[in-house]
Amino acid sequence: MWNIYGYPECAEALSNTKVFSSDMMRLEPIQVDEALVDGDFGHTDPPKHRKLRGLVDHAFKPALLGRLESQVHGIIHELLDQLDGKPSFDLMKDFAAPLPLIVIADLMGVPPSDRVVLRGWMDKMLQGGEELKSPEEQLEGKEQLEKELELLWEMRDYWKDMAVERRKKPRGDLVSELLDAEIDGERLTDSQISNICNRMMVNGHLTTAMLIGNTMLCLDAFPEEGAKVRADRSLLPSAIEESLRFLSPICGVGRATNTDVEIGGTTIPKDQLLIVWTGSANRDERQFHDPNTFVADRTPNAHLGLGRGVHFCIGRQLARMEAKAAVEVLLDRFPDLRPDPAAPPTFLQVIDVDGVETLPVLAG
Repeated sequence: MWNIYGYPECAEALSNTKVFSSDMMRLEPIQVDEALVDGDFGHTDPPKHRKLRGLVDHAFKPALLGRLESQVHGIIHELLDQLDGKPSFDLMKDFAAPLPLIVIADLMGVPPSDRVVLRGWMDKMLQGGEELKSPEEQLEGKEQLEKELELLWEMRDYWKDMAVERRKKPRGDLVSELLDAEIDGERLTDSQISNICNRMMVNGHLTTAMLIGNTMLCLDAFPEEGAKVRADRSLLPSAIEESLRFLSPICGVGRATNTDVEIGGTTIPKDQLLIVWTGSANRDERQFHDPNTFVADRTPNAHLGLGRGVHFCIGRQLARMEAKAAVEVLLDRFPDLRPDPAAPPTFLQVIDVDGVETLPVLAG
């Protein structure tokens, strides 16, 4: 396993899809059924990626996202209504984690009664994360990989059943839009839609939850910056971007080399697995002035927290909108909200994510 840490090197690896491939399955220690990744644009390279991504982009219609924005504010207030009057609570468990789960479930057309199923999937994905393991150790743990594949099959079957149902009765949700998407006469199959839904479910929930928690933690850890944002809410968008840089929810991205390549003065042979450490790149002093300080109004801020190149995060508009709305309403309704000094936050013990798992807070 090779590791790339610097900003220009990481940016190059994410941008050069001819050399640095997203199709890593051929080098994994266990054979993965092609059906489990068919349609998953996150594991494909151009030109195949271009068509798949185009079909998904088609489904993400502005009207769909616009309708969701008003719903997001309603969900935020409903969740916070349940916390009113409580002197303390866990910001992640009681708010930041449920919010994007409900939003993505509604976006995809999941009935409220099935939200508990989705929550169970996310919990299972993070099981076994009590001990931080290196990428090499993770690859050697075939038993854990097999469990993860079993879970993906379970999730896939759920979405496939939903796709079959939506073919009969479209409802205007994202699954229905994916079924309707067409480019050059081609449409997505039920199998492809299932895998796309898997990726969007995981990325749309976990990363947004961490972004909300991480942002609140950053505003507290740098009180002068936090005070600036509380006094001037127009700084919230840039503060969200700085949170993506300073404490990147996705801090490592896997790639495989298609050819021998020299990067950062080092030659990496063909057919090697590597990690592009975007979290490290976002702290590179060659790119960012005073990189280890959170600056709410940092500009420019060309961070890699949402990726780079053709795999630039497809749900970035939704994640930014949710995080901004969540933090803004939190600051409005709980002006004295702060982490509990007697109960320090804990972080997810997963090697390629950087996010708060628990964040006990005092409300008054």
